Amino acid sequence: MRQHKRQQREALRERILEVSRGIVRSEGLASLSMRKLADAIDYSPAALYLHFASRAEIARALREEGHAQLRAAFAPHAGIADAAARVRALARAYVVFGLAEPETYRLMFMEAAEQAEDAGGGTLALVADAFAELRRAGRLPRDAAPAAWAQALWANLHGIVALELSGAALPGTTAGQLVELSLDTWLAACASN
Repeated sequence: MRQHKRQQREALRERILEVSRGIVRSEGLASLSMRKLADAIDYSPAALYLHFASRAEIARALREEGHAQLRAAFAPHAGIADAAARVRALARAYVVFGLAEPETYRLMFMEAAEQAEDAGGGTLALVADAFAELRRAGRLPRDAAPAAWAQALWANLHGIVALELSGAALPGTTAGQLVELSLDTWLAACASN
């Protein structure tokens, strides 16, 4: 009996997240409310509070899912032997993820709210590790701080995604072109050392 009740609770929690995901993807975080969510799953708002204390807690769970999705997008590239090629692949995967999942991306990186525990740290560490390898191989200056290089590249890539998502990107230039230009510029420093 307890097992059955636990399964029901878990199923309802997942249903709440599934519907929340759908609302956020189609309408954005601003459209997510406990009342709207309760109406969509045909439960009372009080039932939702048994699973999530607030809308902010649901948003936090969705952010954590988004970071897990981003880590999954990075996974196929994490084993690339050449560190510069790995940086390129990870950067491209980041931008592809941001453009393919715009509302999830906005929720993760552009909404003013408490960040998920990872908040990009795990994915950023993969890029920092690649820059550390480039420094050890003499392809970056000895005083280069890999974490700072990774964060600066992340800021560059985030800017590309944010411009594209907000519609502020210049006409005639694609996000892909901006990524490649940025990577060529960033990694030119790796080739010259």
